Amino acid sequence: MTNDYKVLYRKYRPTTFDEIVGQKYSITMLKNAVKNNKISHAYIFTGPRGTGKTSTAKIFAKTINCENPKDGVPCGTCQSCLNSNNNADIIEIDAASNNGVDSIRELINNVKIAPAYSKYKIYIIDEVHELSEKAFNALLLTLEEPPSHIVFIFATTNIESVPITILSRCQRYDFKKLSNEELSTHLRNIADKENISITDDAIEEITYLSDGGCRDALSILNQLSTSNESIDLEVVLNNYGSVSLVQIKNIVNAYVENEYNQIKTIFENLEKASVDYKVFLKKLIDQFFQKALECKEQKNNHLYLKIKDTIFELNDVINKININVDPFLLIFLILVKNVGVQEPNDDIDSVDVIDSKPLETKTVEKKDALTKSEKTPLKESKTVETVLETNDSTFENDTYLAELKKVRINNCFAQADKTLLKDSKEKWKQFNDQVSLVDTIKSIIIDMEVVLASSTINLITDAQESIVEMFNANLESIEEKYEEILKQKIHFIAVSSSEWESYKKDYVKKIKEKYVYQLLEEPIKVLKENQKEVEEKDNYEDVISIFDKEKVEIK
Repeated sequence: MTNDYKVLYRKYRPTTFDEIVGQKYSITMLKNAVKNNKISHAYIFTGPRGTGKTSTAKIFAKTINCENPKDGVPCGTCQSCLNSNNNADIIEIDAASNNGVDSIRELINNVKIAPAYSKYKIYIIDEVHELSEKAFNALLLTLEEPPSHIVFIFATTNIESVPITILSRCQRYDFKKLSNEELSTHLRNIADKENISITDDAIEEITYLSDGGCRDALSILNQLSTSNESIDLEVVLNNYGSVSLVQIKNIVNAYVENEYNQIKTIFENLEKASVDYKVFLKKLIDQFFQKALECKEQKNNHLYLKIKDTIFELNDVINKININVDPFLLIFLILVKNVGVQEPNDDIDSVDVIDSKPLETKTVEKKDALTKSEKTPLKESKTVETVLETNDSTFENDTYLAELKKVRINNCFAQADKTLLKDSKEKWKQFNDQVSLVDTIKSIIIDMEVVLASSTINLITDAQESIVEMFNANLESIEEKYEEILKQKIHFIAVSSSEWESYKKDYVKKIKEKYVYQLLEEPIKVLKENQKEVEEKDNYEDVISIFDKEKVEIK
């Protein structure tokens, strides 16, 4: 008794170009080649598994041997079309099991023999990348000068392993993964034809598990349909060790919101289920990627970088897993590394004192004031000026900037205001937009953002420390340009995104401890009186090191 049952991926294997799913561009090009009678001697179809490469190769072989093709489509009635499945002139070879040089030499000898009754003798070599180096070399000469009646169609899932000498002699067609929409529609059509009861959620999950491969999707559907019961999402998850998208999104949201306890609960439940950690990781990375894109669009650079680093760590975890380590333990540890058990209102934007009124600050009238009538905030309520004196101008500048940065951050926190922050963000955007592209500061400020603001100081951040250093080194020119464009005098200071997070946490801690910020006095950069003399002496010594001392005249 013969078994006439066919699994779904075989039963619904495409037999015409129109039945190929998701490869519109490649199919159109192949049809045009037949229609215009421009048949090449060698083609290579490359792409992921289950995307229709071998099926397309068979259909294309049938088409170019058709006696009466119409618009690039075989007629289906000629002798060649009727015998296409048993055509001696269409030879299929699996390179995985026939990858030696002897197999290729036999093929080359047979190439010389003309086709029995077809227009072309066609060799379809599947998984061609499996051929040995010697086999490729043996094939090369035939590809260089093939007989006019020969057409090679190669298929591979690993185009990188095919020598460039072979690729350069072939027309290449790239087969892409099927989109979720294409695959879902195809599965629904087949399920309806086969009277398989399946929910849309289940089809969506099968689509995800198959990763764009039609054959894999049909294999999963086939296996689940053998029970003759209705297929829902739970059936798919239980059979394939998967995890629902809702659970994945809950993990991502808990990570973003720093909800340690929620992440812990979800992972405790995962350990009880038979979840495939590879499927889980792929879904988790996909959702983190979507969240990272959202952060980038919203210009939340800190969260974007945090998620990006987590994605790379999750991607690397596969290499750290062995039989002695629970993979979910590693994944859990990666996620909670940057997640702490926080008290409410730990975010600076939610601290009431900033949302309502500036913190209490103390100012002391400066006795040796730069401007005679104004009150100047003093560092730690002391009336001592911060004067930086040094003969080393590089050291002086670095020390001055470090002190200035410390003071301005403190003073900005002391008088920070949420309303001012919103207004400052809008003005910074106006400033950024109006700075000319040819202006040297444009490249510095273009991606920076205001994260803290008082009436006189704006704190600016950027993810790259090199940009932050360039910004602070050009403070005067940036402040002058800002005043020129917006007619407002504002002092700036920049910190990296990671520094900002540290400053923010320190601020929250101090507020909880009832710390009262005091305005500090900005440092004054003063050169020693003999600085000019020292510089002139240095210049003189440089000159006499090159020329004779007697020939140097100082005026």
